[in-house]
Amino acid sequence: MQIRKWPTALLTAGLSAGLLTGCGTTSSSGGGSTSGTGQPVTMGMSDEIKATDPASGYDPGSWLLFNNVFQSLLAFPKGGSEPQPEAAQNCAFDTGSTVYRCTLREGLTFSNGNPLTSQDVKYSFERTLKINDPAGPAVMLSTIKSIDTPDDSKVVFHLKVPDATFPSKIASGAGSIVDHRAYPADKLRTDGKADGSGPYRLDSFGKGQAAFTVNNGYRGTAKIKNTGMTLKLFHDDRKALAQALKKGDIDFAYRGLTAKDTAATEAEAVSGDQRLDPVEGSSAEVHHLVFNAKDPVVGKPGVRRAIAYLVDREALVRDVYQSTATPLYSIVPAGINGHNTAFFNRYGSRPQPAKAREALRGEGIKGKVKLTLWATPSRYGPATVEEFKTLAKQLNRSGLFDADVKSVEQGQYEKDIAAGKYGAYVKGWVPDYPDPENFTQPFFGEGNVISNNYENTEITNKLLPASAAAADRGATSEEFNRLQNLVAEDVPLLPLWQGKQYAVARSNVSGLEWTLDTSTVFRFWEISKS
Repeated sequence: MQIRKWPTALLTAGLSAGLLTGCGTTSSSGGGSTSGTGQPVTMGMSDEIKATDPASGYDPGSWLLFNNVFQSLLAFPKGGSEPQPEAAQNCAFDTGSTVYRCTLREGLTFSNGNPLTSQDVKYSFERTLKINDPAGPAVMLSTIKSIDTPDDSKVVFHLKVPDATFPSKIASGAGSIVDHRAYPADKLRTDGKADGSGPYRLDSFGKGQAAFTVNNGYRGTAKIKNTGMTLKLFHDDRKALAQALKKGDIDFAYRGLTAKDTAATEAEAVSGDQRLDPVEGSSAEVHHLVFNAKDPVVGKPGVRRAIAYLVDREALVRDVYQSTATPLYSIVPAGINGHNTAFFNRYGSRPQPAKAREALRGEGIKGKVKLTLWATPSRYGPATVEEFKTLAKQLNRSGLFDADVKSVEQGQYEKDIAAGKYGAYVKGWVPDYPDPENFTQPFFGEGNVISNNYENTEITNKLLPASAAAADRGATSEEFNRLQNLVAEDVPLLPLWQGKQYAVARSNVSGLEWTLDTSTVFRFWEISKS
């Protein structure tokens, strides 16, 4: 998840509509608790909330707000990766699978009291596409051709091509439903307010905090275990976040504690200090070292392969991240369907200088390779620069490289990458939904999010379109296995690590384990305080 334009591989012509069938979902339960129980909770976070309008926000902080204030037709259940009905009573593809139909639950209303009908659903998707905000999720909805509303409870999506991941896309923040009376059709809402139909309503939003109360008119699957959430914003001040937690100013901290703070809290818990409890969950957040295929140095495949032979991921996550991350050996992370260990299989887990030297000799290189690794200090975590300095040391230790590290503020960093000024640079990725497509399709083809000028027509014209057309996501393993092996062979990027999700809470807070999974949905309603 980042501000980006996706490539157009999904729109490749010639796909058979008959490849995609089924993929129906029906609600099997009634609405959840709408009054909330227990006490209000206060959380702290260092991420920014960049938008309160779903047509704009495309960052973890904004999606945290969207997932709790707005409803989508579908949602990811706790611990699950298959979207289930939320605002919808049921959804399913027609035979041929370029038509996706949903029927809404009865009695849906927005927190302002207005009824939610199929008109609002159609309006929300068409509005996001029309505004097409550069910082918004319109790119995720690019396969929508048109939307029909036969009556107030039915919505019919007509897709340009078969897209089996469409249910997952609309279960994300990109599928947030807004009130057509409260949001302009052709521009963003800018008053800092939000009118949704989700479990919570946004009461106030300012620089220092956002306050949420339970939406008593909510009808959906969530069972709300608190009576409100106050979110204190620390604006990347991780030290202040840690201090607030220790002083008791907040009940728990999420997305912002440094690896050292998290590791120290784990050690305190092991030693018997139970005032603060670290809660670890699964995550699909990843870090990659990206190579510009047109660069005069790393544009040579042998140089990229030599680097792959020399990187020690285990030392990296141990020394820099105190084991709050795990080594990553493929572009698709562990826990996601289709994951393999292509880089481990090809390059091993320990540095192999002899093989690295052989790879360089294959390019006619006999002297040391001078290389700059480019980073940005905060966008991908506070330890990113230290991480890249460690990588440079690993390369230099081989005697084959003369590597250094340069750091640039985010705005200039992104401009320079787009202009092709860097050869090797960091990119992080937080998924929009837990499917292997979301870790691959955005990275290849025209307009890809990493801007590395790498081209592989087998990936863009064959493997990705074929996998997108498969309704049974478990049946895509062959395509994604081949794709991962191609990436390990060509090394357009080098997977480094996969994060773990952590929250650190006071001992009277429960339920955080149900908010930390690969769906990246942070569920306020699962958290309670005694």
